[in-house]
Amino acid sequence: MKDKRGLKIAVIGGGSSYTPELVEGLINGYGEMPIAEIWLVDIEAGKRKLDIVGNLAKRMVHKAGLPIQVHLTLNRREAIKDADFVSTQMRVGMLEARKLDEHIPIQHGVIGQETTGPGGMFKALRTIPVILDICRDIEELAPHAWMLNFTNPAGMITEAVQKYSRVRTIGLCNSPINFKKSLATAYHVPEEKVLPEFVGINHLHWVTSALVNGREVLPELLAGEGGEYTASNVPTFGWDPEFLQSLAAVPTYYLKYFYMQHEMFAEMKESLRQNGTRADIVSRVEKELFELYEDETLEEKPKQLEQRGGAYYSEAAVRLMQSLYLGRNDIQTLNVANGGIYDFLPEDASIEVNCVVTSGGPVPLVPGHVPPHIKGLLHAVKTYESLTIEAAVTGNRALALQALVHHPLVPSVSTAKILLDEMLEAHRHYLPNFFA
Repeated sequence: MKDKRGLKIAVIGGGSSYTPELVEGLINGYGEMPIAEIWLVDIEAGKRKLDIVGNLAKRMVHKAGLPIQVHLTLNRREAIKDADFVSTQMRVGMLEARKLDEHIPIQHGVIGQETTGPGGMFKALRTIPVILDICRDIEELAPHAWMLNFTNPAGMITEAVQKYSRVRTIGLCNSPINFKKSLATAYHVPEEKVLPEFVGINHLHWVTSALVNGREVLPELLAGEGGEYTASNVPTFGWDPEFLQSLAAVPTYYLKYFYMQHEMFAEMKESLRQNGTRADIVSRVEKELFELYEDETLEEKPKQLEQRGGAYYSEAAVRLMQSLYLGRNDIQTLNVANGGIYDFLPEDASIEVNCVVTSGGPVPLVPGHVPPHIKGLLHAVKTYESLTIEAAVTGNRALALQALVHHPLVPSVSTAKILLDEMLEAHRHYLPNFFA
C-alpha cells in the first residue's frame, strides 16, 4: 500500500454531520498518509446534506492547501472502485427511523436506545442487508480495500460482514479512545503512557486493567479517583461505589442500561415527555450544524459538532488507517473476529479488544483476566446479536423473536411479541426481507 502515489478514501454516508470531523482528521494526518482523493457518497434522500457537507469539505481542503480532490457522488460503485479504504458511517432510515427505535420501546416499558435492546436490534435488521450489498461492490471493485465500519451497532455490523462476505473489515468505536484520553488527562501524562485493557464486545465492555507509566491504577479508578467514564449521549448517573468495587472492572457507560435499568428507563421516559429522546435532540443539533455548514465563509469544523457526540471519531479512524498504511504495530482497541480469544464465545463472534495493528491487519491480544461475572452477560448479549444477524440476512421472524426475547433488557415473551410486531410494521419500508 505504501508504494501508491496517493490513496483513495471512500466514505459511505458522506452526507453525515460527522464528515467534517473525518475530513479534519485526514487533513491533519496528510503528512504521514498522503491522500489523493476523498469520495463522499450518499443516497438520493441525502443529496442536500451531501452537497452542503461536501462543499464544506472542499473549503477545508482548500484552506489547508493540500492536493486532495474531494468528489461528491450518488454513485456508490464509482466511489468504491479502486479505493484503499472504505469508511462506513450510514444510518438506514435516517433519524426518523432512530426516533422510532427509541420511542416505541419506551412506550412499552422497555429501554429505547440506538444500539442496544429493541432499538439496536432494529437498526441492525435495517442495516445489515444494505452493508452486505455494499460489500458485494467492494469485493468486485476494490478487493484489497479495508472497510472501516463506524456504522452502529458496530459489533453486529462487523460480525455480519466477517460472516457473509470476503471484505477485509474492522469495526471502530470512539468509546475506547475516549477512555484512554480521559485516563491520560486524569493522571497528567501523555496518551502513549497509558494502556487500558478492554474486555467485551462493542458497547458492552469493561476495563479490567489500567496501566499508567507501567503502574496499575485500576483500584484508584474503582475508588472514584479517575473521574467519571461517560459520554454526551448517555445520562451521567453515578455508579454505586460498593458495586464497582465488587465488579473489579470499570464498566463502559453503555452498561448503565443493564446495571441501572430502572433509573435509565425513568430518565428516558421523562426525557421523552419533556424534550424527546436522544434522536430528537440530535435532530435539533443537526439542523443547527447544517445551517452552519451552509455558510460559504466557514472553512473548518465548527465547535458545535461536539454536541453531536462521537468525540474523537476522526482520530480513531485516521489512526487506524495510518497504522494499516505504515505498519506501525501500535495497540488500538478494535472490533475483530474472536478466533478463540474468548473460549466462552463463538470463534466467529465479533469482540472488542486491544489489538496490535500491523500492515496486514489487526492482531488481537488475549486479555490477562476476564472476571466470571462478566462472562455471563457477554454470552447472553452475544447470543442475541448472533440471532439478530441471522434474522437480518434471512428475514426469519422466528429468529428475530428469539433474539428479542433473549435480550436481557426485554422482560417477557409477550412484550417481545408486541415490540416485534409494532416495530416490523413501523420499519416495513426498510425490511423487505421480512415482507417478501
